[in-house]
Amino acid sequence: MVGGEKELFDRHEQLFTDMSVPDGYLYAGKGGAGHFVKMVHNGIEYGMMQAIAEGFEVMKKSQFDLDLTHVSKLYQHHSVVESRLVGWLHAAYESLGTELNDDLRASPVVGASGEGQWTVEAAKELGVPAPVIEAALEFRKQSKGNPSYAGRVLSAMRFQFGGHTAPKESKE
Repeated sequence: MVGGEKELFDRHEQLFTDMSVPDGYLYAGKGGAGHFVKMVHNGIEYGMMQAIAEGFEVMKKSQFDLDLTHVSKLYQHHSVVESRLVGWLHAAYESLGTELNDDLRASPVVGASGEGQWTVEAAKELGVPAPVIEAALEFRKQSKGNPSYAGRVLSAMRFQFGGHTAPKESKE
């Protein structure tokens, strides 16, 4: 997600090709456009992760005694919700078990790196409602005083894809 002068992008495009997976980069436009596209990507990620976490908490608390490791694996076989996020949740279940009782790698307190907040602020400035992203951000902020299984699911996914661990006290 590259922004800046088009001539510079064109001159260095081979570098982006070499650094990326096939078709894994984009010239987004003038300076700041690439960062903006990435910021919104991360805001969308907040909402997607929140929905997955909430769904898995609903299943965990149901009367059905579901094997969430198997459910997450099933969801990875041509399901509408098949995704890298569900795949990372499956990996977390495989390594940590479905209780996710690891306060470093699957903390009920969910960290936030800022992009969700920035996306919500940008949406407000542009007059665009973003209730899903805003609710996901608020969940993370409230997780410190309201620990939940959904928080553990979110943290487990964050650890799997980015090595994110429990937030430090000073950041919350």
